[in-house]
Amino acid sequence: MQGIRRRIVFVTLYELIAIVATSAGLAAFSDSGLQRAGVAAVVSSAVAVVWNVVFNTLFERWEARQTVRGRSLARRAAHAIGFEGGLVVTLVPFFAWWLDITLWQAFVLDLGLLLFFLVYTFVFNWTFDRIFGLPASALPVGER
Repeated sequence: MQGIRRRIVFVTLYELIAIVATSAGLAAFSDSGLQRAGVAAVVSSAVAVVWNVVFNTLFERWEARQTVRGRSLARRAAHAIGFEGGLVVTLVPFFAWWLDITLWQAFVLDLGLLLFFLVYTFVFNWTFDRIFGLPASALPVGER
């Protein structure tokens, strides 16, 4: 599976599984009901998708103006910290308000989500590629 179809299937599966897992985690660790946690999970998913588009657009504009090209470890770290920092600034106050918890509790929840998504993203990508095959960009030149 390649192209736009692959991207749509990827994002749909990734976000649906993420919403289910996040709903369960938020409900368990915030003493909120599953319904309330589910709304928080859907909102956080939507925020993450929109922030991903906005942040990457801004980052790539900034990156295009740099004299040193390429993505060094430092640039990749700056990208990850900037992206996650934007989510923390947005989601922590939302979680505190919606789940009726303190900002500190919301921050700890968000750190837990960060760790979960680090592992989840790795496992999901690996599993997706095993089931649907590699994208064209990762195939050896003769197999494209």
